[in-house]
Amino acid sequence: APLLAEVANMGDTLKAKEQELARLQSELDAIVMGIPNLLDVSVPEGKDENANVEIRRWGEPTAMDFAPKDHVDLGLPNGWMDFDAGAKLTGSRFVVMRGAMARMHRALIQFMLDTHTQEHGYTEAYVPYMVNADSLRGTGQLPKFAEDLFKLEGEQGYYLIPTAEVPVTNLARDTIVDAAELPVKYACHTPCFRSEAGSYGKDTRGLIRQHQFEKVEMVQLVRPEESWAALETLTGHAEAILQKLGLPYRVIVLCAGDTGFSSAKTYDIEVWLPGQQKYREISSCSCFGDFQARRMMARYRNPETGKPELLHTLNGSGLAVGRTLVAVLENYQEADGRIRIPAALRGYMGNAEYL
Repeated sequence: APLLAEVANMGDTLKAKEQELARLQSELDAIVMGIPNLLDVSVPEGKDENANVEIRRWGEPTAMDFAPKDHVDLGLPNGWMDFDAGAKLTGSRFVVMRGAMARMHRALIQFMLDTHTQEHGYTEAYVPYMVNADSLRGTGQLPKFAEDLFKLEGEQGYYLIPTAEVPVTNLARDTIVDAAELPVKYACHTPCFRSEAGSYGKDTRGLIRQHQFEKVEMVQLVRPEESWAALETLTGHAEAILQKLGLPYRVIVLCAGDTGFSSAKTYDIEVWLPGQQKYREISSCSCFGDFQARRMMARYRNPETGKPELLHTLNGSGLAVGRTLVAVLENYQEADGRIRIPAALRGYMGNAEYL
């Protein structure tokens, strides 16, 4: 009889143990999900942005024989840029653009997408601007950086995307890609939404730091042995946009303390802004190794072994559109306040020479 009683209770005991296991498993998952990627050995040591290392420059800071204005002073008098309207409609860090400037903003997007798809071998993608929490966990924004995101009300638990990296990279989530299809390369234009938590008082003037901005993103899925070479070519694709626009820039490699949570190595491209007399970030290009792929189970079938293995992911901005607009305005201004249109954009702007 005691044995029968024990057997009868087994179901309850098993259920309790299963619940305990599930609880421990989710605690363990939370710990693992909070551990950042391992950095590549080539990443310089250092605590913060002061230890980042410049590796190359292209072009010379634009020489001007007059005092250059910044993009706000260039855009406001023409009614091209309206921060008061943005504040009225929504709040701080929003803008309304009108006329020639809104058109150039659109032209830049077209030019970037055309260059990446026609010259750099990317496939254009259009994706949702809202994603679920699984997608954000896959690329590494959740669980650690929830405060940087805009979460929508409602039971779906959707978030506005902080970058196209999230939906585009997650296209590979829970899939096994045929090795013959690699590398997979996507170029995607989306708005990006960021709460800018922790940046109070930073870049409060102008278009540099907004809650909503546009970006053309490049994402690559590659075989593990090809990811470091891919980081160099991907960075080159972002640089090509700046070179075609004739905008001076430098490339820096981020030190350990400034490299993002998910990245194994990151290059930042900084464009010269005459109005600020300094270089400012316009693109970030990263190799993640298998870090994101492991979180989202993105695999390819290794032809040598026939088994599924984790692929490597990369992404980079090609480029941040608002900041590119800022760079064009400031670098192409003339003494009388007129803005020359870069040759590469004229075909998108009715062949006009000036804005």
